[in-house]
Amino acid sequence: MCNRYVTPSQAEIERFWHIGNWNEPRWWEAAVHPRAVGPFVRAHDIGRELVVGQWALIPHFAKSAKLTYQTNNARSEELASKASYRQPWQRGQRCIIPAMSFDEPCWETGRNMWWQFQRSDGAPWGLAGLWNTWTDPATGKVLESYTMLTEHPLMRRMHKPDPKKPPTAQDKRSVIPIEVNDVDCSLTGSVEEASSLLRLAPEDIFDAKPFEVSSLGGTNAIIQQALW
Repeated sequence: MCNRYVTPSQAEIERFWHIGNWNEPRWWEAAVHPRAVGPFVRAHDIGRELVVGQWALIPHFAKSAKLTYQTNNARSEELASKASYRQPWQRGQRCIIPAMSFDEPCWETGRNMWWQFQRSDGAPWGLAGLWNTWTDPATGKVLESYTMLTEHPLMRRMHKPDPKKPPTAQDKRSVIPIEVNDVDCSLTGSVEEASSLLRLAPEDIFDAKPFEVSSLGGTNAIIQQALW
């Protein structure tokens, strides 16, 4: 699962996802962490719109925007059953989360070494997500929020292992890229059509490298070892 990513600029998002430049000027930190604000793209009457919201979905039943549990990542196989995500998934509240790169921790050395994952073609990632609009019952303030969808078992070498589970039972998950030609289907297609896009990405679209210089070998070897 992802806990840090870097967004494109607003102009890059508008250009790449064909949103137009009529959006309100907005600002967010380039590096987004859970519960910070970030941009996402969703369907709109006029086609698509750019929205800024909290990266940690606030479910409809929440009493407060400050949740005691994490909702920045959602397991794709739990979307239809888990209370936090069931309504947005059934209503088709799907979104694309723009990212130039996302980061994952590798714990093979016994400590956290961050790796950065970009696209090999230099394009931005369009990561699958869900959004929700929540109204604070105390103040009436309306808040937008979103979550990234994740799939298993990509990222075999990433994430801190659970010492209580054997190697074959580790839940090491990856975000789900949505290709440009699939964006309309992802945003406005049926539940069945959108579900068909929640699949593992081919390894050749990844350009992965650790932040720290090491002797892990060439880029292709790093990618293959990290993912599989």
